[in-house]
Amino acid sequence: MKIGVPKERLPEELRVAISPDTIRKMIALGFNIIIESGAGEGAFFSDTIFGKAGAQIAADAAEVFGAADIVLKVRPPSSGESLNEVSLLKSGTILISSLGAMTNKPLMEALARQGVTAFAMELLPRITRAQSMDILSSQSNLAGYKAIIDAAGVLGRAFPMMMTAAGTIAPAKVFVMGVGVAGLQAIATAKRMGAVVTATDVRPATKEQVESLGGKFLDVDPTLENDAQTNSGYAKEMPPEYLEKQKLRVSEHIKKQDVVVTTALIPGQPAPVLITEEMLKSMPAGSVVVDLAVEAGGNCEVSECGKTVQKSGVTIIGHINVPSRIAEDASTLFAKNLLNFITPLVDFQTKELKIDWEDEIIQSTLICRDGNIVHSSLIGQED
Repeated sequence: MKIGVPKERLPEELRVAISPDTIRKMIALGFNIIIESGAGEGAFFSDTIFGKAGAQIAADAAEVFGAADIVLKVRPPSSGESLNEVSLLKSGTILISSLGAMTNKPLMEALARQGVTAFAMELLPRITRAQSMDILSSQSNLAGYKAIIDAAGVLGRAFPMMMTAAGTIAPAKVFVMGVGVAGLQAIATAKRMGAVVTATDVRPATKEQVESLGGKFLDVDPTLENDAQTNSGYAKEMPPEYLEKQKLRVSEHIKKQDVVVTTALIPGQPAPVLITEEMLKSMPAGSVVVDLAVEAGGNCEVSECGKTVQKSGVTIIGHINVPSRIAEDASTLFAKNLLNFITPLVDFQTKELKIDWEDEIIQSTLICRDGNIVHSSLIGQED
């Protein structure tokens, strides 16, 4: 069977869904690999590097889609006029990608009509067996790291305490709001750089994680927080009384912070507003806010998607697609996630696909098959 990897079409997307290492391992599984020319340039994987790893280099996307039995992508296939990737997918092709399936049913229906078997990697269940396949965790980890690096590049002071002949420089104060994978990496990176770190999250279980990294946890309302986590481990939407308490607690704390990183997301919901414009006015001049939730509406009231802006003397960074800003490592991890997803689907003796359609991971990620939408969350959902 042949695995195809086209170039990503979005201008800001520098990642690629395969790496030289995963090419070699997929070939060992029995696959042939075909990659569109230039697909890895944004991640510094040249056609020559891919070729040496054993891949065939195709002239264009049409050649890749025409030859591939399995297509690997970082982003959903495009359906625009310049290049309609959906129409290039052959009936029976297996598509494995981040699809944004729950918020783009028309695209999922188009894939079903095309006869594609599509897996949405963002829907992996949060079980131990799926951890090595989890694209959300691998990419969020890098985003948390990059958020601190971006903040340090803008902040007009140093992160660590420095004792010099001219005097002592106090360490920077960093506040992380939302302690998922990105938040934990932001805490760890800020601590390694010498900052004093505090963090908050509606899920009380994160307190121990914050403290294990050397941070201090900021409680809001432990009673309400006891029921703040879904069975899948994600944060729930909190009641108005909690949000009001959170606002007051954060308002006081944020006045003394040099850097604030916000990462709070609620699956299927707009990102909660955690920092109001009024709070920004109370922050020290020259401080920095990095809003990692900006693509979901933003945790900061005045952040702008894809822009860095200044309000009341505070710099608010709203970069989109942060993992793509560290594309080489992001691609390497993403590609390994996909390899770990594909490997159990292969019969090692026959080198053929042998998919267990009843497996929990398959059922959680499978969107369409045999011309139909099959994911329970999309069946009956209005467009």
